[in-house]
Amino acid sequence: MNVFGVDIGGTGIKGAPVDLDKGDLADARYKVPTPHPATPDGVIDGVADVVAHFGWSGPLGVTFPGVVVDGVTRTAANVDKAWIGVDARAALSERLGLPVVVMNDADAAGIAEMTFGAGRGRGGTVVVLTLGTGIGSAVFVDGRLVPNTELGHLELHGHDAESRASVKAREDEDLSWEHWGHRLRKYLAHVEMLFSPDLFVLGGGVSRKAEKFLPYLHGHGLSAEIVPAELQNNAGIVGAAMAAAKL
Repeated sequence: MNVFGVDIGGTGIKGAPVDLDKGDLADARYKVPTPHPATPDGVIDGVADVVAHFGWSGPLGVTFPGVVVDGVTRTAANVDKAWIGVDARAALSERLGLPVVVMNDADAAGIAEMTFGAGRGRGGTVVVLTLGTGIGSAVFVDGRLVPNTELGHLELHGHDAESRASVKAREDEDLSWEHWGHRLRKYLAHVEMLFSPDLFVLGGGVSRKAEKFLPYLHGHGLSAEIVPAELQNNAGIVGAAMAAAKL
């Protein structure tokens, strides 16, 4: 069965139909730049462009980079603050004329990884982190999601953690993989101190380059197992489609 998923990110809005029997994209994903400023109207237009590219006319799952409660966006760290308090589910459904479900982007990616990817079959506490413009998080206890954890906004050495350890921070500061790896290790150690996870799954587009930074994470006082995401940067799209399949 194919269902459509869209992943709204700080730099791009990407989507594709997803084969939920395989847990993989059924067609090459289509991506448009996230508008700046990333206002509700501008982002919704971007989502509409992605959906129109495929001529999709069924249920739609959409991820959002912030806290989402009952379809309402409660925070907006990497998009325009005008998103705070918006009924995104209603706005998207009205604009597209389709049934829509909206959820936190990292929660969607985490659900996909726990079902089809690196977390498949894992019990205990699993923390899935999406590394990109910010740091998204999804926490699972024996396979059950604790929604909207937003661990990228933990304070670390006086800073919002994602401002120091996100992929955007590495690029903005032109950090070497080793330097960034050490920053990421400190962040993971902080999360481990708070949650004592059995497994970290590191996702986002940078997971394709895991060999460049994983060596700087292992064997430095971290007890949890650390693995790259298997669905990489498609996890959010897959998780969004999984949610839409329940509509």
